[in-house]
Amino acid sequence: MKINEILKHIEDWAPPGIAWDKDNPGIQVGSAEARARNVLICLDLTREIVKEAVLNKCNLIISHHPLIFNPIRKIQISDDPTSQLIELLIKNNITLYSAHTNLDFSKNGVSFQLAKTLGLKNISFLKALGEKLVKLVVFVPEDSVEKVSEALFSCGAGIIGEYTGCSFKTRGKGTFRPSESANPAIGKRGKFEEVNEIRLEVVANSWQVMGIVDAMRDAHPYEEPAYDIYPIRNPSTEFGFGAIGELEEGKSENEFLDLVCAKLNANGLKFSPSIGRQIRKVAVCGGSGSELLDQAIACGADAFLTADVRYHTYFDALGKILLIDGGHFETEVLVFPELKRYIQKFFKRDKISVKVLISKHLHSPVKVYNYSKRSK
Repeated sequence: MKINEILKHIEDWAPPGIAWDKDNPGIQVGSAEARARNVLICLDLTREIVKEAVLNKCNLIISHHPLIFNPIRKIQISDDPTSQLIELLIKNNITLYSAHTNLDFSKNGVSFQLAKTLGLKNISFLKALGEKLVKLVVFVPEDSVEKVSEALFSCGAGIIGEYTGCSFKTRGKGTFRPSESANPAIGKRGKFEEVNEIRLEVVANSWQVMGIVDAMRDAHPYEEPAYDIYPIRNPSTEFGFGAIGELEEGKSENEFLDLVCAKLNANGLKFSPSIGRQIRKVAVCGGSGSELLDQAIACGADAFLTADVRYHTYFDALGKILLIDGGHFETEVLVFPELKRYIQKFFKRDKISVKVLISKHLHSPVKVYNYSKRSK
């Protein structure tokens, strides 16, 4: 199996098209054409992780954070850590791939796994991703509509929530006059034609539309199919920001803080002052998500767990919600078992003997010092 087949499978779950526009997901270094040996998953690439990959004969590393985030002006091996890592990858024929905010924004991605770790139920997106959908309308002669429909569906069009193959069909009359240079499937050159046609409508993700249009053209009998593409503002059911759910039983604030520490394996937390009520409805966002605070409050959450919270943001939470900073590393690393399971399921289906490993060198660069004041 080639590496690009694994990457395509990952992107079926977490497509790069939904990533933050300033992000850099995808292949960072290496080739997608190489045959896959073993796979290593990590949060950030380090020298130790490259050595671990070599030791375990992994020629694909999947990191959450991109190694190359800002444009590189030069590769200077002598004194630049990023350049040194690039050299190590190339020398060892290792491909580095990043699934970053696209994995954050996907259902069952980073925030969903954080919510599940806390034991939340009825999980949904805290804020659905919008303006990433289009509607494709194509006009098809009646006897070809099933063929064209199947071509659209096979490329990912017509998915609405848990339903696939969604479309709407309207009967009508299509008219046209082929020029003398045309090669019409129906009618004759220079003669005005009227044909019974179906107006076929499907929704699609905006980043897939060109491939869907190509498939439609291949399946359509007309030399020049008539079609329209409309941007639509419907919120997505598959992609969004953060997650929100409910605890089975309400907890006191201290009980909930204890739960967070235990589940995140955290030595300490930063949090806002007491709101004086039980915690039942909880919003989360793995990594830096404090810009979703207003959304969490508007959704009636009692607590909001995220990371990298700034000082003044705690003032915005006063008396409204229990705002908790659980740590960037701690709130994101929880997605790796799900990513490993997802890839392994793909290998098992195709009977591929490729190992998927989660790095043993996953350590937060942020340390918490627990000071205990002793009486003399």
